[in-house]
Amino acid sequence: MTVAPLRIGNASGFYGDRFDAMREMLTGGPLDVLTGDYLAELTMLILGRDRLKNPSGGYARTFLGQLEECLGLAHERGVRIVANAGGLNPAGLADAVRQLADRLGIPVRVAHVEGDDLTAGHPRSLAAHAYLGGAGIAACLREGADIVVTGRVTDAALVTGPAVAHFGWAPDAYDRLAGAVVAGHVLECGTQATGGNYAFFTDHDPARLRHPGFPLAELHEDGTSVITKHDGTGGLVDIGTVTAQLLYETSGARYAGPDVTARLDSVRLAQEAPDRVRISGVRGEAPPPTLKVGLNRLGGYRNEVVFVLTGLDIEAKAALVRDQMEAALDAAKSRPTEVRWDLARTDHADAPTEETASALLRLVVRDRDQDAVGRTLSGAAIELALASYPGFHVIAPPGKGSPYGVFEDVYVPQGAVEHVAVLHDGRRVPVAPATDTLVLEPAPEPALPEPLSPGPTRRAPLGVVAGARSGDKGGNANVGVWVRSDDAWRWLVHQLTADRFQNLITESCHLKVVRHTLPNLRALNFVVEGILGEGVASQHRFDPQAKALGEWLRSRHLDIPEALL
Repeated sequence: MTVAPLRIGNASGFYGDRFDAMREMLTGGPLDVLTGDYLAELTMLILGRDRLKNPSGGYARTFLGQLEECLGLAHERGVRIVANAGGLNPAGLADAVRQLADRLGIPVRVAHVEGDDLTAGHPRSLAAHAYLGGAGIAACLREGADIVVTGRVTDAALVTGPAVAHFGWAPDAYDRLAGAVVAGHVLECGTQATGGNYAFFTDHDPARLRHPGFPLAELHEDGTSVITKHDGTGGLVDIGTVTAQLLYETSGARYAGPDVTARLDSVRLAQEAPDRVRISGVRGEAPPPTLKVGLNRLGGYRNEVVFVLTGLDIEAKAALVRDQMEAALDAAKSRPTEVRWDLARTDHADAPTEETASALLRLVVRDRDQDAVGRTLSGAAIELALASYPGFHVIAPPGKGSPYGVFEDVYVPQGAVEHVAVLHDGRRVPVAPATDTLVLEPAPEPALPEPLSPGPTRRAPLGVVAGARSGDKGGNANVGVWVRSDDAWRWLVHQLTADRFQNLITESCHLKVVRHTLPNLRALNFVVEGILGEGVASQHRFDPQAKALGEWLRSRHLDIPEALL
């Protein structure tokens, strides 16, 4: 007997996403399951600091606010809700949801998943959490839960769990599980699948992109899916928006998780109809024998001051204040252990406004001692107010310094984690780890197509022909680049090598850059190792999550065949 498709939506891509999205998704059209992704590496650190202040906290409180408005709607429409908003305290959030439901008089069954918290085994960490799969979620749903809250699970587990519960897939149904993982990866960041943060946004009516609707997937028993959105909502769903999200925060062709390793090089996309993209052909392999564990700890204190340099002699002004500050820091009782300078030449010659005539010189300091980045820096900077370059002023005076975090990932055997589904009636159901596993290895690079025939070229930005989306994974960044025609692919795959990438993104020239090729998507994925230092919370660079790294790449000029322009 054929099982009906599972219509599963997303209402949150991060902690702080659009508050009204839950209501919009529940009222916009039919759904079976509504998911919400509230966690990121930085979020776990934020929740860890919250838990230090209030041990009963540690979860995404906005989720409760959304439920207060929408729990009745979900109950009336028979929509189950699955969210990782439990953060560091899924049991606490489950209790809070029960109290809310009792107060509202709405009979719902609330379950949660636990076992991801490994902080006790990593005493130097503020939070240490394993990335669990969807089996615990599936167990809760099979036992009748209306709401399932989790801690740290993989983003795609919010879809694989409901899919396993709905279709009854066996643990070794790898192709079907991989299809659900790919659909979950597309959904997990909300409106990034429906035109948000989209490289080719200028090709579309701005009014259409002003308020994009959140995405949903129609997931089928065979693991295929259609990515779409509710009728009448803003944004768009096309092969480009889905491709962009597929490349986001990934690396090679093997996309590993606790449930399955999905082969991204097998994914095939087809525009089935307006705002409907079919995903098919996804192959899966046994998951790796280990689970990723994200470690978050406090790294020390950070402070910064931004000097404004206006008009003429920008380089000389920067050199003067830098020499003065370095001398003052050397003479201080406690010089910061890390001192970094960056000059952003935002100034224009003969500028019509003072702001456009100004450059920014940023000084960032770090140290384990708060005084070394607070009093030391502020004293040195403020004392130069009348004794430095002409036109001296700063964006804001430096403060006392703020703590920054460090992210690291390690791996533990799947069996080392006690994955448990805690049902609405209090029963605890252990979730067995994967029994068949496969050590993760890089996929072989595919054969390349024939190069584009030689012809006249024109110097132009890469972004004229290629889209990109970039993001962070710990201290690394990935930049996915794709094109929209076979001819453009034949040019891109031969021209944009790892070496060429490093020449264009000069910040990466001394780092390791690995290129992965995904011909079915006409895409290349570059992983830049170490460009983000110790992770987003360390604020290592101007764009600490590498969100705009892909747009910088698109702005760089190459000799592009005129036939593609």
